[in-house]
Amino acid sequence: MTFQVELVSPEAISYSGEAEMVIARTLEGGDIAFQPGHVPFIGVLAVWSVDVIRPDGNRDTIAVHQGFVQVVGTRVSVLSDVSESSADIDVERARVAKGNAEAALATDRDDTESAGALARAELRLRVAGAEA
Repeated sequence: MTFQVELVSPEAISYSGEAEMVIARTLEGGDIAFQPGHVPFIGVLAVWSVDVIRPDGNRDTIAVHQGFVQVVGTRVSVLSDVSESSADIDVERARVAKGNAEAALATDRDDTESAGALARAELRLRVAGAEA
């Protein structure tokens, strides 16, 4: 049994298709998995990855920079500020962003903007399989 999944950001549709399971991380409850028949749900996404388990058993991992996840009937919708599949991630750019954020945090540990930039860069590197 499957359901329809869409991951959408203002720039593009990162994923649209059938899935057997979707795993996401919310701010309220941590990691949560959705399968067909899940009760209606809406949650705020953390800066983390969303895993889509396709009917063939393969997994697509998408970097998501906050947003919302909604489950209604046979549909899971992920609406995010930014969503990137591993193939779309510029690894070198993510490494540079990580270095810049780490340097900024070394001088000001309370810099929330740099802490957010570091979390996003680390997520991109993890999803791309290029953890530094």
